[in-house]
Amino acid sequence: MSLIWTDVLDIAIELSEIHTEVDPHYVNFVDLRNWVMALPDFDDNPERCGEKILEAIQMAWIEELD
Repeated sequence: MSLIWTDVLDIAIELSEIHTEVDPHYVNFVDLRNWVMALPDFDDNPERCGEKILEAIQMAWIEELD
């Protein structure tokens, strides 16, 4: 299964499993974007990503940990 930018919840779950030592409250968007693009299943155009998508991924990651 390939992930794209709009797969916010699936991306958040994968990030929470890979970056267990990270508090998503303090992740900057540059790192977040790079981490998403480095996910093994991620396959989307980097240009399709914007601040709103990154914010949604960050919020889903925070909710996933709660």
